[in-house]
Amino acid sequence: MTTTYRQAGVDIDRANLFIEKIKPLVSDASRKEVMGRIGGFGGLFRLDLSRTPDPVLVSSTDGVGTKLKIAQMMDRHDTIGIDLVAMCVNDVIVQGAEPLFFLDYLATGRLGVETGVDIVRGIVRGCLEAGCALIGGETAEMPGFYQEGEYDLAGFCVGVVNSDRIIDGSGIGVGDRIIGLASSGLHSNGYSLARTILFDMAKLGIASRPAGLDAPIGEELLKPTRIYVKPLLELMKGFPIKGLAHITGGGFLDNLPRVIPESCKAVIYRHSWPTPPIFSLLQELGGVAEAEMWRVFNMGVGMMIVVSEEDRDEVMKRMAMLGERPFGIGHIEKRSGQEAAVQITDL
Repeated sequence: MTTTYRQAGVDIDRANLFIEKIKPLVSDASRKEVMGRIGGFGGLFRLDLSRTPDPVLVSSTDGVGTKLKIAQMMDRHDTIGIDLVAMCVNDVIVQGAEPLFFLDYLATGRLGVETGVDIVRGIVRGCLEAGCALIGGETAEMPGFYQEGEYDLAGFCVGVVNSDRIIDGSGIGVGDRIIGLASSGLHSNGYSLARTILFDMAKLGIASRPAGLDAPIGEELLKPTRIYVKPLLELMKGFPIKGLAHITGGGFLDNLPRVIPESCKAVIYRHSWPTPPIFSLLQELGGVAEAEMWRVFNMGVGMMIVVSEEDRDEVMKRMAMLGERPFGIGHIEKRSGQEAAVQITDL
């Protein structure tokens, strides 16, 4: 009697079938710099030095967190890949870098081929939105490690920016203005708290539709993260951008200080943009303190742009023309003593 890998829970033939099914999808998310083909030991990418003669590579890695639980509860897996790409490429663009290529890692107990194909379909859509190539990935069957139907995702992105075009926030000063770009909802952060409030405390189901929401809970929580790459790349062609902040885990209070000099503070006008109803619902049902809301969630703003006062209006017009919803949400002041780096006001 012999024992096989398949008997232990890992089916190599099924994995090979999965690879064959996703090859046509992956070929859609490519760039002229990509060399080789899917299925090699490593992805090949030739850097175009005619566009970036003094290149600096910018990399990012992230996951989707417990938003995956919502996809699994809904048994809908074709959008979660967009979130995976968004969380990485939005981090790369804030330093002025154009995302070049992306790789994914999918781990599961038993590979469901059609589920896997749906996940990759979302990843491809995200890469197309960001203009980067899906250059490779890894799929791991780990029986006994994940429960039936569970999987986890991680993403890896590399971008490039010329050394003289890096955006690092060092030029931000008193009087500069902060523009917020609308989010699509929770994006991919705060889901452990949201799930606790909605499903454990309020006892809602994914089909529940509380007053104020334009979709059932499951649909609302599964809305894909916005990808801001292409509009911001266009904006950079015509305007000097002093700083960019991707509002992810840590919300307003922890992300803005990452790009603002220590001598400055950001003053945010809390009523200067419409906050999506999901946030007020979570705060009400969970009794969440105001400060906790600002630290955990994006509160309806997924990306912030810091520009000079004289550029603010034109930048906002340009972003609106590019399909974004921009709001003038704050300004930069001098910071003194032990003041917080971010001040939320009722202005």
